[in-house]
Amino acid sequence: MRRIAPQELLATPFSIFDQQWALLVAGSDRPNPMTVSWGGLGTLWNRPVATVYVRPTRFTFSLLGEEPAFTLNFLPEAHRAALDLCGAVSGRDTDKWEATGLHRLPGEAVRTPRVAEAELALECRVLATLDVDPAQFLAPAIEDLYPQKDYHRVFIGEILGAWAEDRFIAPSA
Repeated sequence: MRRIAPQELLATPFSIFDQQWALLVAGSDRPNPMTVSWGGLGTLWNRPVATVYVRPTRFTFSLLGEEPAFTLNFLPEAHRAALDLCGAVSGRDTDKWEATGLHRLPGEAVRTPRVAEAELALECRVLATLDVDPAQFLAPAIEDLYPQKDYHRVFIGEILGAWAEDRFIAPSA
């Protein structure tokens, strides 16, 4: 894996988030990986950004409140069990690094670590947050995704560093 400019990234956001999933890591003193499958990549405010969604009930939510930075780590299929575990148990009660056997790499642009096993990793500094407001839902079925009424907070992070395997890098012109 090598460091690239975010603009060199060649990825299909619909499949890497929805089908491959990712580990969002927040916190630096006690970093916690959490599985995410909702998110986006793009440009906002003339900057490359990653957008992630975290419910206020999650341990990761409090970590993002303490330190506004995160890494977004896309792992190969061989690590699906780690993604399953990190989406099923809380970091309040479990050391997910130990439970999954995943390893940390120190962040270069942020204090939050990356996941060593990732084939694509993004280091992000939070630029803004937005709270999902159910009064703004235009499709009533969306409300069904929130039986606990624990609406997500949107975290918009500027991508400060990107590391990718060759399959995620656009060929040079």
